[in-house]
Amino acid sequence: MKPVRPAFVPDPSASREAMEALQREIAAAAAFADDFGFDSAAVSTTAATHTLDSIADDRTAAGPSHDDPPTVVGVDQAFLDDRAVGAIVALRGGEVIERAHAVVDLEFPYVPGLLSFRETGAILAAFENLDVEPDLAVFDGSGRIHYREAGLATHMGVTLDLPAVGVAKGLLCGAPQGSLDDLPEGTRVAIAANDSVETADDVDTVIGYALQTRQYDSGNRHINPVYVSAGHRVGGDTAADLVERLCDGYKLPEPTRLADSYADEVKRDHSG
Repeated sequence: MKPVRPAFVPDPSASREAMEALQREIAAAAAFADDFGFDSAAVSTTAATHTLDSIADDRTAAGPSHDDPPTVVGVDQAFLDDRAVGAIVALRGGEVIERAHAVVDLEFPYVPGLLSFRETGAILAAFENLDVEPDLAVFDGSGRIHYREAGLATHMGVTLDLPAVGVAKGLLCGAPQGSLDDLPEGTRVAIAANDSVETADDVDTVIGYALQTRQYDSGNRHINPVYVSAGHRVGGDTAADLVERLCDGYKLPEPTRLADSYADEVKRDHSG
């Protein structure tokens, strides 16, 4: 899979000002509304029996049939000295159907707010090594919850023109519209734009959700929420719905949880 919008592939020689300007262009090009061709209700970590039966009947050597559940890829990254690892795990109906990775030299330093530029090279290279055509990408990182509404999921989603969702472990910016302490499982708290989100039309614009995907029954221990936001061609509410459907008893959605494990595996293989 190659970039559809190569103009958004980062240039290592660009200045910080140019990279921030590019992020504003990416945000302007992003679609933070549903625009995909699959049934969102069919996104799951498991496949219904009747769906599997139809797949067995209809599958041909040409590839998946129209009855297949959507192909969802989890995308994660890791760093190894002066190299970056991009890792992708593709699932269809809860089954891992492909893994792809790439290891490339790092061309960007770590700069807060510009982390996607540091990660893009390895991720794009991994997508080029991916044979399957994904319907949805779930990224370990932010989407619209970003200073310029152009986190990793938005940057990659727009560049590849791929429906994308961002799932971050911490809140980069924005204002929670309620307490995030000790939330019951399944709770959503809207994250609204504030003065730190420079591209938002209004400071009250909802740019994502804190989603409590898992919580302990006991009050002695607590799990923090994840922060879900639209990347591209997926609305904010739908993004939260999809992530909730993709969690399989874990805090993180299964695609990115598996991609994280795969990134660590690749990193170990390339160490030393």
